[in-house]
Amino acid sequence: MNRITTRRVAFNIHVLKFAQRTLCSGAGAKLPGSDGDQSLTGKHEFPNNVPIYDVAIVGGGMVGMALACSLASMPLTKQLSIAIIDSNPALLSGDRINKEDPPDPRVSTVTPATIALFKGVGAWQYIEEHRHAYFDKMQVWDYTGLGYTRYNARDINKEVLGCVVENKVLHRSLLSCVQNSALQKTIHPVRLSSMILRPSSSSHHGDLAKLELSDGSSLYAKLVVGADGSKSRVRELAGIDATGWKYPQSAVICTVEHMEQNQCAWQRFLPNGPIALLPIGNKFSNIVWTMKPHESSDRKSMTEVDFVKEVNHALDSGYGPHPQSQLFGGGDVFSWLPANMTKSAYENFEVPPKVVKLASERMAFPLSLMHANHYASKRVVLIGDAAHTVHPLAGQGVNMGFGDAFSLSKVVAESIAVGSDIGEVSLLRRYESERKPANLTLMAILDGFQKAYSVDFGPLNVLRAAALHGAQYISPLKRNIIEYASGEQRFPLFS
Repeated sequence: MNRITTRRVAFNIHVLKFAQRTLCSGAGAKLPGSDGDQSLTGKHEFPNNVPIYDVAIVGGGMVGMALACSLASMPLTKQLSIAIIDSNPALLSGDRINKEDPPDPRVSTVTPATIALFKGVGAWQYIEEHRHAYFDKMQVWDYTGLGYTRYNARDINKEVLGCVVENKVLHRSLLSCVQNSALQKTIHPVRLSSMILRPSSSSHHGDLAKLELSDGSSLYAKLVVGADGSKSRVRELAGIDATGWKYPQSAVICTVEHMEQNQCAWQRFLPNGPIALLPIGNKFSNIVWTMKPHESSDRKSMTEVDFVKEVNHALDSGYGPHPQSQLFGGGDVFSWLPANMTKSAYENFEVPPKVVKLASERMAFPLSLMHANHYASKRVVLIGDAAHTVHPLAGQGVNMGFGDAFSLSKVVAESIAVGSDIGEVSLLRRYESERKPANLTLMAILDGFQKAYSVDFGPLNVLRAAALHGAQYISPLKRNIIEYASGEQRFPLFS
């Protein structure tokens, strides 16, 4: 036993020494609050003073900052030099968020699994200090009045189903985490112009990726991470093809106000797409309303009074009656199942709170599905919307991106532990093999829902209603749906 312990200690010491020898230091414009003021020494520059970084993150949005935050939190990666390339002035402004301002219409619904990841890197505390809204119940129903399902966190012995947070709060929480870390981070407030991945015969630094920026400067990196959205410049320059299509739908988002506080997430499927009402704190909620493109233009331009009427019509009795619990015989249809019904199976249909006021501007954007054929190539890897975009009907897009970021950071840490090149494609494909199946499965489920609820046809309406009632009364199915949506189970099947 003593010999085994000695060998393990010796191996760990060797790994740490090797990691310290192979890490580079960064330089450039520092993030606000950064304490990493080290400048590059001669051995970390080309003769023409071109800096070299371990990781260049192209895109400093929520997913890109989640990767930086995760790298800053782990012992083997916190000494990496990181370049963040993004022209968004918010990264350098350091402006604080005023909790008294009305909620921004751009929000995300984060799952319990994502919340756990944020807590693990110390980023959730900032969110707790700002506006956010946990919810423990959710109701989903069909405009035909033929079926509904209610979910409750107690069904899986949890306290919450998720939390709705403004994107700017999520972003600032991650940015603050990075600023307060010892990570050697620099920001380049510019855009990526070009990228050279093939080694040059005149290069003294092997086959590092060379990034040329819009201000005429350039830098080198062992690993380039594309976190630059659905129109990713990194994906384009790396020659990675993508598959996808545009939906004949657009989404209108905004913030609304109620007379009372909302603590439930609501989603109703309408003939032209779902409408969701998500709590955002106090008496505010967020609307995500999917519809045909011409309808989105009309509803974006109509008066506030008319728009509020349209929202209440869509969330209440418009298009069809309220669902009745006993339409299919209620729980009696499923009496052959074991009697361990979930608590929410006994909850009756409820009408959402009435909207009384529009509290933000209305924004509209087209919807599409996209998936990169590969997530990784030599010295390049894609995360978040650069790798995949999905329909917003379940609010899972950003959670998929956060899952990518934290998964990639662990793979980078593992490569350092064994002394591997962090830009080696065989290493990066380990990240791809972990994330790609999970992302594709969720994308297929969401696309299937979108297609199933885009057809108004009698027999199909009955089948959809039966599915909603099945999810309401079949306990194993309901529990697995909740666990899958929470990010805690890979496939939403019976256990």
